[in-house]
Amino acid sequence: MSTHDPGSRPDAPAGGPFGTLVTGTYPEGPADPVGRGARTPLHQSPRCEGTGECALACPTQAIEVTGRGKGATFQLDYGRCVFCRACVDVCPTGALIASADFELSVRRREDLVVRHGAGRAPPTYPVDQRKEAETQARIQRLFGGSLAIREVDAGSCNGCEVEVSALTWPRFDSERLGIHFVASPRHADALLVTGPVNVNMRLALEKTFRATPSPKIVLAVGACGISGGPFRDSAEVRNGVAPTLPVTVFIPGCPPRPEALLYGIWLALGKLEQRVVQGELPTAASGTPKR
Repeated sequence: MSTHDPGSRPDAPAGGPFGTLVTGTYPEGPADPVGRGARTPLHQSPRCEGTGECALACPTQAIEVTGRGKGATFQLDYGRCVFCRACVDVCPTGALIASADFELSVRRREDLVVRHGAGRAPPTYPVDQRKEAETQARIQRLFGGSLAIREVDAGSCNGCEVEVSALTWPRFDSERLGIHFVASPRHADALLVTGPVNVNMRLALEKTFRATPSPKIVLAVGACGISGGPFRDSAEVRNGVAPTLPVTVFIPGCPPRPEALLYGIWLALGKLEQRVVQGELPTAASGTPKR
């Protein structure tokens, strides 16, 4: 691994802004906290008064509040969320705060939806460890220690592409993990799909899927890839990847940061456990949300 030149920026801390190593250790080690930011909305239901202001502020209708006051029901869909923090800014009671959680990828679409009763303690959803272990063992038997990925842009704004391309930079170096990006679907084990799947790309996406040898993995990336994002319900899009292809793992974000992509890929490979169940974030379970 290379090191930064501490003398290249006199105002930077010793070793550079990201520590001494250019290449990080995640997901084999902890993610670097520098620059993580707190963008993920975390709902603290005991503080919620069901005003509905968060739903009105959400640009993608990711939040729904049914009823008003303490009898209201709050719902947040991380598959639609663009992590703009508008809901956090307008929440009058502080029930919505910003968390630095990024390990949000799931195998089931419904696990990205959180439902809380206003003013009530949130339910707990334990992970089925036996089923998780069986899934991990099966996938590892199929794909071994490496993964060849063919990326498909199905109408994205290119925000996700910037983060995906960052995986090959020295900072993240996906090659060290056996993750390779290939030019042909015939050489691929997985398809990584971004964008809401517009009508002009649907046939191309289907052909790419058919050209990929089985068994294969499909990763739906970003709010657009999961639900259509800001373009949802337009006549020109398919509202994400799932209506066209069978999705193995959903990776939320707008765009998801490179570590979130690595987490989703390793989840698909059975090397990491799913941390989000029924929309409950890891920090919600530990009781240590981060502003």
